[in-house]
Amino acid sequence: MNSTIKESIDLNNLPEHIAVIMDGNGRWAKQKGFADRIFGHRNAIAAVRETIEGCGELGVKYLTLYAFSTENWNRPASEVKALMGLLVSAIHDELPDLMKNQVRMKAIGDMNALPATSQKELLGAIEKTANNTGLTLVLALSYSGKWDIVEAGKRLAEKVKTGELNSDDINADLVDAHLSTAGMPDPDLMIRTGGDHRISNFMLWQLAYAELYIFEDLFWPDFRKLHLYQAIVDFQMRERRFGKTSEQVKSEG
Repeated sequence: MNSTIKESIDLNNLPEHIAVIMDGNGRWAKQKGFADRIFGHRNAIAAVRETIEGCGELGVKYLTLYAFSTENWNRPASEVKALMGLLVSAIHDELPDLMKNQVRMKAIGDMNALPATSQKELLGAIEKTANNTGLTLVLALSYSGKWDIVEAGKRLAEKVKTGELNSDDINADLVDAHLSTAGMPDPDLMIRTGGDHRISNFMLWQLAYAELYIFEDLFWPDFRKLHLYQAIVDFQMRERRFGKTSEQVKSEG
């Protein structure tokens, strides 16, 4: 079935950037009879691996994974500590495959909030993969859309204060250039597992015109290439109007 759905994907109409909210690890663990939520996080690594491989094989240029939000720091300390440890080990274990598949790693978010060991492993992987030419994998860590916009506002305000910039010159392009995602295309498709219909403070500015695909009954640890293909096929069946009428889009096409 995987190959049939994959073959129906139009490789000339791929989303350039896919963003994913990887939701449902804790609920998946509970469903399996485990009280410890970290069990779900550990079993989610296979889903991450398949998603990276699937995007790379198809030729998707950017994949952003919402790995840890600024709000996640409010979770129980034991879970946060386990997640940070899991982040270090996962990056270490997956690095050889990232190099083999020419995946370039980046990160967005407040890196200074991460433990020193997590920062070191992450920055090391970013440096080692910097010259890779395939898929760009972006990890959103200690990240939130509001944080991103506030930080961009601070940088713009500082430039106005120093006279480098006039406040009247600030426009959408300038805001784009001061976000953590500067230089990346906005996501075309956002995938969310776990059934919740919200974007959970994720890339609030960048998702303005993204197509959303929600998996109602699928938790992230069970996500596989098949599900990625399903979301992309659905994306390709949609008409993206960006505020225009359907007739305008068709005439321009």
